Amino acid sequence: MNRLGISLLFLLVLVKVQAGTISGTIRSAADLQPLPFSAVLVKGSTKGVSANSKGFYQLQLEPGEYTLIGQFIGYGSVEQKIKLGKDPLQIDFELTPRQYSLTDVSVRSGGEDPAYAIVRKAIEQREAHLHEIQEFTCNVYIKGQMQLRDYPGKFFGQKVDFEDGDTSKRKMIFLSETMARYSVKEPDQRKVEVLSTKVSGRSDGFGLGSPQIISFYDNIISVGSSLNPRGFISPIADNALNYYRYIFEGTFFEFGREVSRIKVMPKRTYEPLFTGYIHITENDWRIQSVDLKLLKAQQLQLLDTLAIQQQYVPAGNFWVIKNQVIYPAGRLLGFDFFGNFLQVYDGFDLNPAFKPRYFGNTVLKYFDSSNKKTAAYWDSIRPLPLLTEEALDYRKKDSLEQVRKDPRYLDSLDRIRNKISLSGLLFTGETISRQKKKLTIGFPSLLQSINYNTVEGGVLQVVPTIRKEFGGRNSLSVVSDLRYGFANRHFNPSLAATVQFGNKYLQRISVSGGKKVLQFNNANPVGNRINTLYTLMGEYNYQKLYEAAFFQAGYSSGIGSGFNINAGFEFQDRYPLENLPDMVSWKDHASRQFTPNFPAELTPVNMPRHQAASLTIGLSWRPNSRYIEMPDRKINIGSGWPLFTASVTQGIPGLLGSDVEYTRWSAGVSDELKLNLLGKLNYRFSAGGFLSAKQVYIPDYLHVQGNQTLLATAALNSFQLAPYYRYSNSAVFSAAGHVEYHLNGLISNKIPGFRKLNWFFVTGANALHISNGNNYLECFFGVENILKVLRVDFVQGFEKGGARPTGFRIAAPLFR
Repeated sequence: MNRLGISLLFLLVLVKVQAGTISGTIRSAADLQPLPFSAVLVKGSTKGVSANSKGFYQLQLEPGEYTLIGQFIGYGSVEQKIKLGKDPLQIDFELTPRQYSLTDVSVRSGGEDPAYAIVRKAIEQREAHLHEIQEFTCNVYIKGQMQLRDYPGKFFGQKVDFEDGDTSKRKMIFLSETMARYSVKEPDQRKVEVLSTKVSGRSDGFGLGSPQIISFYDNIISVGSSLNPRGFISPIADNALNYYRYIFEGTFFEFGREVSRIKVMPKRTYEPLFTGYIHITENDWRIQSVDLKLLKAQQLQLLDTLAIQQQYVPAGNFWVIKNQVIYPAGRLLGFDFFGNFLQVYDGFDLNPAFKPRYFGNTVLKYFDSSNKKTAAYWDSIRPLPLLTEEALDYRKKDSLEQVRKDPRYLDSLDRIRNKISLSGLLFTGETISRQKKKLTIGFPSLLQSINYNTVEGGVLQVVPTIRKEFGGRNSLSVVSDLRYGFANRHFNPSLAATVQFGNKYLQRISVSGGKKVLQFNNANPVGNRINTLYTLMGEYNYQKLYEAAFFQAGYSSGIGSGFNINAGFEFQDRYPLENLPDMVSWKDHASRQFTPNFPAELTPVNMPRHQAASLTIGLSWRPNSRYIEMPDRKINIGSGWPLFTASVTQGIPGLLGSDVEYTRWSAGVSDELKLNLLGKLNYRFSAGGFLSAKQVYIPDYLHVQGNQTLLATAALNSFQLAPYYRYSNSAVFSAAGHVEYHLNGLISNKIPGFRKLNWFFVTGANALHISNGNNYLECFFGVENILKVLRVDFVQGFEKGGARPTGFRIAAPLFR
């Protein structure tokens, strides 16, 4: 933030300190209960504040005469004239539940409810209202909090401990505030400049910074992709009458305008729909406020309920949003949670004069020192008072943060966390930390370290990792790989180190070397654990292995405008390995036997020992990429464009005795297309080949990711029924296409009984063309979102020559 901006902000704070203060409580006149997140507005302007969840508000104004308006959805507004000097004023509001007028409204038996005529008018004007404000700037205050009502004593065998000295089940687990300037220029330019932000218990943290105005003028409402990937249908969407029932409950007057109250109800369950109330102004058919809710019966994922409240106010010839509150609540894996996320908008300028190139590709910017503001500063600028428990949480966690910086505390924490457990040694692995030094050491479990293959027999592979953090994004990671084959008695140690750094764009430098056991396809298509099970139980040795002394060095970096570059050098001294003379199988299958330890589809004999040196240069680009700019870094958050990738690998003959000589290239494009109610379409198309192939060994081939096990491999990057090496090639040209269509509840929500499971259909195809004519196609249909994590597909393959393999594939991330 430049000096002029800092000076202006300082003067603004001084003015607010010198201004008069008005405070009070907004209650219901019926029972004197506080009205949470109600609002107080200054009549004739968009200026105002929101009350906190206890109905308490605080407003600062210059001395003078004003008319204040107390508001809350479902209650009649109350005006109070005041004269403000320099002394503080207490102005309380008692709002009466609205009495809705039904004058001149009659509904004939069997006739259409009057609400439908109003909704049709709102639908007709929907698109005009959506686009009527082409540009604006405003200030926005964002506050979010999440609390626990209950939580389990243990989670996946580990004790749940928040390390705050409080054993009560009711806890504030997240509290954050942000003050920002929000600028918009249609159709697609947005920029948020965060002036101040804080996170309870994290003095160096950055809070929620990006406001999300949920516009019910949109046909489809997106409230986080994880809550429903299809989105939810607005009550005034173009096709809303096909999904909703409406009841007219009367009218009231607000700001001199007549407003109709419409009750909104889904026609059917298991459709992505809202329930609640929407208030629409007469004659111009704008949204005045909404009070809507999403339920599990309406395909809400992860949460039990999600309530949304919005209040709009006039601004000249338009209406602009004043505040928005989202209330999530749910119970997941024993954690009972609830919260609220508030946005208060003020200071609208509907005719801003944006400087040239004001927007650029940075959509969210945190100014330097935005997270270092004092408590006095926050007290002077926040538009609603903190709750008692929020103020207490700030004090408590800020104190705990200071305690946690004490070396003695860090040592005691290490002693607690670093206790070795039997379950950790056997199943989950162990982590040892040194908080003072920001050092972490991890060890795999015994279950993760012991495997079997037909070349080495029993394998003990211990892979300890060390990570040292230096602040910001700067870190050093060191991974040692110690592998011993009990049957062939080969010991293969290696070491890899990665340095991560970059003040603007993320950069990495990595080096590694030693001896390794590698698959002929160095992308490791067959996992050690699944290979062990198939070898011992099914007499399938899918891993084809060789040994190599090697050295690698690589560099990658973002360079802005959506571009990333990478380069790497690798040298391998490759040794062939053969199957053991006595291979072990727990179950003998008379109809099959172990295959040789090389891709028999490609060669009748194992490869000879040879050396290979290669250099790879790669580039990726996502056009129109947007960035979050932190004081010390920039983060690429993608864009609506596809991702383009390209790389070239050159085999270098003669270097360090290298025997290879080839030029291999590859290129690809991939994207995720959100189709709203129709679901989501993912695709990836790639092409590659060899410009020259004078001397190419199988590890240097262009490999196609196959799969011959029950567990599915990565979508959009593999063929679920293809043998692992049948389609590996050194051809001049090959191309692959992967298309996956996720229906995300479309069709399945229409099937009685099945729809209650909340399982979704998925379908698609994978195709391969190789210039030598070796083509392959497979199609699949499956069910996903089973227990939120599982997916089962039926796959039908079509091979050259007429063979049609079939099979089921299960995507189970925990078992890969």
